[in-house]
Amino acid sequence: MALPGLRGTEHIGFTVPDLDEAERFFVDIIGCEKVYALGPFRNDDNDWMLEHLNVHPRTVMKELRFFRCKFGPNFEIFQYTSADGQLPQPRNSDIGGHHLAFYVDDFDLAYQYLLDNNVRVLGEPTYSKSHSEGQRWLYFFTPWGMQCELVSYPNGKAYEKETSLRLWHPATPEK
Repeated sequence: MALPGLRGTEHIGFTVPDLDEAERFFVDIIGCEKVYALGPFRNDDNDWMLEHLNVHPRTVMKELRFFRCKFGPNFEIFQYTSADGQLPQPRNSDIGGHHLAFYVDDFDLAYQYLLDNNVRVLGEPTYSKSHSEGQRWLYFFTPWGMQCELVSYPNGKAYEKETSLRLWHPATPEK
């Protein structure tokens, strides 16, 4: 069984400490396009925020902004004023840990671009092995410390030679 009618991931939502800073980063550095903004959202009369968003009932969603980043899912970026405090950002090893991966055609050019724009990167570019051989990747950070990844596999990944399952990327024709 699968989710009836599943077509793919439509958007990924995440919370940032400063929407203007996030917009500058995702538009000016990454190259996303802002689609729209909504908010604020609050409800002082009932538990709507808790029932629908699983946040403290008096939390205020100051604003959300929606961005399109070429191929793949959209980003829905939130800024909240939390009524019960905020937890630190999770690391990859923490439950809820995550990162955003950006596929690029020219890894070296994109890597140098990140360096030229003073984006904090972790280590040196890594060549994957085993099933992901053919892939090159590197982790980097947004200005507020959210982890991202730069990734490229222009000639596919090793596992694709042994299966009919293929990851889609811009160099792969759609089925």
